[in-house]
Amino acid sequence: MLDLAGAVASIDAMGCQTAIAEQIVAQQGDYVLALKGNQGNLHQDVVQLFDQARQQPFRGIAHDDYATQERGHGRTEIRRYWVMGQTQYLVGAEHWAKLTTIGCVESQRQSGEKTTCATRYYLLSLPLDAKRFAQSVRGHWGIENQLHWILDVAFREDQARSTLGHSGENLAVIRHLAVNLLTQEKSAKGGTRAKRLKAGWDDHYLLKVLSQSSRSVSKR
Repeated sequence: MLDLAGAVASIDAMGCQTAIAEQIVAQQGDYVLALKGNQGNLHQDVVQLFDQARQQPFRGIAHDDYATQERGHGRTEIRRYWVMGQTQYLVGAEHWAKLTTIGCVESQRQSGEKTTCATRYYLLSLPLDAKRFAQSVRGHWGIENQLHWILDVAFREDQARSTLGHSGENLAVIRHLAVNLLTQEKSAKGGTRAKRLKAGWDDHYLLKVLSQSSRSVSKR
């Protein structure tokens, strides 16, 4: 149902599936799929390829790299990005539509005297362009973090205890719809939480928020 032509779809590890990759490519899009242990030995193979390549370092291997450094809120975070080919050495690579590169992100965060480090791996249908890879990863997590923060602060989603049947999933969909509608409504001042409270107190404002849905549909 999504128009993916020319777009880059980034998905967490639960969406790292051959069928999803195939559909994205069929709809003329590209993908950046987070890779974890849910894909059998594939994650381990990618880890080993990057470990070997970085030890050499990348001698004779077509690759690209990019790095960023951010300071704020009393901490410093350095992120290093690598992309390389070598997909022909992955068992089962032929099952992934348009798999052209594999990616690695190493994040090092220092807060005071405490330093933490995390490494993540990805499958990509993009060419060897580490900066574009970085933009896709950072864009994905920017949206994720902002949405999760709003759902937690404005809707207290982390405190929800709805687990019977499909209630948890259904309520999550409703909350996401509410966030979209409240974000589109620009007449009221304040954040999402304030708008949500106003919609609960004022039926006229609630109708105004709900009318965003019909206007959005009519535009499409």
